[in-house]
Amino acid sequence: MAVDLSKKQGDLYKDAKSFNFGLPALDVSVAFPQATPASIFPPCTSDYYQFDDLLTTEEKSTRLKVRECMEREVAPIMTEYWEKAEFPFHIVPKLAALRIAGGTIKGYGCPGLSIAGSAIATAEVARVDASCSTFILVHSSLAMLTIALCGSEEQKQKYLPSLAQLDTLACWALTEPDYGSDASALKTMATKVAGGWVLEGQKRWIGNSTFADVLIIFARNAITNQINGYIVKKNAPGLSATKIENKIGLRMVQNGDILLKKVFVPDEDRLPGVNSFQDTNKVLAVSRVMVAWQPIGISMGVYDMCHRYLKERKQFGAPLAAFQINQQKLVQMLGNVQAMLLIGWRLCKMYENGKMTPGHASLGKVRAWITSKARETVALGRELLGGNGILADFLVAKAFCDLEPIYTYEGTYDINSLVTGRDITGIASFKPAASRQISRL
Repeated sequence: MAVDLSKKQGDLYKDAKSFNFGLPALDVSVAFPQATPASIFPPCTSDYYQFDDLLTTEEKSTRLKVRECMEREVAPIMTEYWEKAEFPFHIVPKLAALRIAGGTIKGYGCPGLSIAGSAIATAEVARVDASCSTFILVHSSLAMLTIALCGSEEQKQKYLPSLAQLDTLACWALTEPDYGSDASALKTMATKVAGGWVLEGQKRWIGNSTFADVLIIFARNAITNQINGYIVKKNAPGLSATKIENKIGLRMVQNGDILLKKVFVPDEDRLPGVNSFQDTNKVLAVSRVMVAWQPIGISMGVYDMCHRYLKERKQFGAPLAAFQINQQKLVQMLGNVQAMLLIGWRLCKMYENGKMTPGHASLGKVRAWITSKARETVALGRELLGGNGILADFLVAKAFCDLEPIYTYEGTYDINSLVTGRDITGIASFKPAASRQISRL
């Protein structure tokens, strides 16, 4: 293109843009016809050791219906919404129809799934999209379960039925800007007043918070200095929630900052079963089992994608699956998935039998072992896809990013390692040793 030097720089840019830019991107199936994008999700090929045989008929049915829904309804739109960092609210009725919200809770319109059935559902959602699985986990395994385990009978009857149908949505607010791993030191305060409580403080990283109808808020009782739980309704005077921007992972999840400025909570919305921080462990024991199945599901999806891609994509006159080094990586990924599945399943059975300790949950959970193997699996998938391994269209890049926040939330890898370490040694090592004023030397 000839350039008129008499034109201003802005005019030159406009000319160049009209000539070279502004065209919509080619559809990925046109730009790269040799491999199928994740919008047409690959069949499941990761159950090499026939884990399905360990499931009951009901659990198999749950797995199948969730898989079909996610592949049909979510896979075609997930890349678009992930890029926009927006949640696809139009799929909520589809997720509600699966009858998995409420998980293991019995009664009150909840499905009453087995712990394994709920875990399988979590994995199948995460296999296609990790953001959707986080949305359900926060709503179901944290917020709903807190009401079910720590709420009064009146609170259960009032809130759980609509939450189970996803007619109302919930979040769970424990983490604060200054207190993440050290959550028991939180400083949001609850002050007793006539007829209720006044909450004052701030929460951060709270999933679903920008649109939740019901917010489970943990605050420190100003009288007892213990942690209590409260049910706060959206639009309560003094309550605000704003979206955290610029995340590189779980971009569809609407994590928020919550500000509580003299928010009044009536007495009937104080959770009677939360009287200390230890009471949150009743909820976290279950949620950590569920969270362990997120990286399992993500790894299954990445393996399935790579398995198909390597057979479709050709270089040097042969499919990538024909090269020894690629087969070795694929087998390593498959082995990781089998190990993760079996540890996750065993964790479910130990919980059902009352044998699971916090150490078991932390080792089996995302941080201390499963997520480390999932990270390895997804990184291998990233290598196998070459340039397409950085495109969300082929799932692996999106999964690579989505796994990073899962590696951190509900306790970092290191904190969960220390929980297991305490379990096996009997010695807690969360805090640094007190500094010595006088050197031993």
